[in-house]
Amino acid sequence: MKDINVMVIGAGLYVCGKGTEGFGTILPAIYEWKRQTKNKGEVHCVSTSFASAKELLKKSENLSIKTGVNFDISAYPETDIKDNLHYRKLLERINKPSCAIIAVPDHLHYEVAKDCLDAGLHVLLVKPLTPTYEEGRKLVDLSDKYGLYGAVEFHKRWDRSNLILRDKIQSGELGKLLNCWIEYSQRKSIPTKFFKDWSEKTSILQYLGVHYIDIIRYATGAMPKRVMAIGQKSELVKHNINTFDAIQCLIEWEMTDGSKFTETIITSWVDPDSSSAVSDQKIKFVGTNGRYEADQKERGIRLNIDQQGVQHINPDFCMPYGTENGSIKWQGYGIDSIVTFLDDVRDIENSLKSLNDLQNERPSFKESLISTMVVEAAHRSLENDSQWELIEELI
Repeated sequence: MKDINVMVIGAGLYVCGKGTEGFGTILPAIYEWKRQTKNKGEVHCVSTSFASAKELLKKSENLSIKTGVNFDISAYPETDIKDNLHYRKLLERINKPSCAIIAVPDHLHYEVAKDCLDAGLHVLLVKPLTPTYEEGRKLVDLSDKYGLYGAVEFHKRWDRSNLILRDKIQSGELGKLLNCWIEYSQRKSIPTKFFKDWSEKTSILQYLGVHYIDIIRYATGAMPKRVMAIGQKSELVKHNINTFDAIQCLIEWEMTDGSKFTETIITSWVDPDSSSAVSDQKIKFVGTNGRYEADQKERGIRLNIDQQGVQHINPDFCMPYGTENGSIKWQGYGIDSIVTFLDDVRDIENSLKSLNDLQNERPSFKESLISTMVVEAAHRSLENDSQWELIEELI
């Protein structure tokens, strides 16, 4: 098997746990992929500052010790500078990577992904695809033009609880779908601390709720028809962050047989920082023959340790588990999502899979464009006194 080189653009919370004692998700996933495949390709990580690059390398050193997996990893910039476009210089300098994993603020997704596609790289973007349909459509067209694989890291497609939902819908056991309800919220430290520099350039629906737009698409195969949204601003504006504390979004979906159902998403990111988990998430789906309910925060594990308080642990997302030899392995649907992308790129580069094989099986750019349309329509609704917005008019 031909080895592949990987480029990671971004060195923040999701990449390596920047500013926390954790390791994020993307970096541990690369370690697990290296363990599983023995791939000897290069890994290059680029940030906007020397300080971020140094922190990533320190995290990587610790991961090597903990996992027993060793490989060469480079981090940039290598000098004490701050350069928001340093990734462009890296694209010109290093051996051509096979793919790029991009974890940058939402409003930069189009620009960075376009540069990587123009350079001939397969691309994995953290969610969402882009803030607007127009930008997303351009990325779809570019990936088609160059014959490259583009996907969005919608890791909830690998969550077993969501796979159960999909199976029950696809088998017809729930009957005709009527409505679903989602509540998804996060601690206020996310917009006020970790993403403070750009949180007002996104929304809680775009950054977080988009996961459950994609999941409904994935589980049902339906297409969105119209969207309405209401939002509130009270808490974050006190922190000089002009964005919604909470957004409630109503989506009407149409199945392939013409029947329709509604999805209600209640999102917020002003939960107390003392809450027992970073994310609180619940979903209910009602059909004519039954209903599905899942509390995706309450996974059955509670931890209470001095000075830390009660914690709800999600063992299914991204967790280190000890092994018999004393090292650790990272497991969970967050890991699976990134490992699957790297496997897919390796198989494409070794002519074992075609792009057509992946368009519908994965959260490809084309698939992810659907959730982008819903988010943009919701934003338009917020701007237009919460009026219904038709998806066909957006297109």
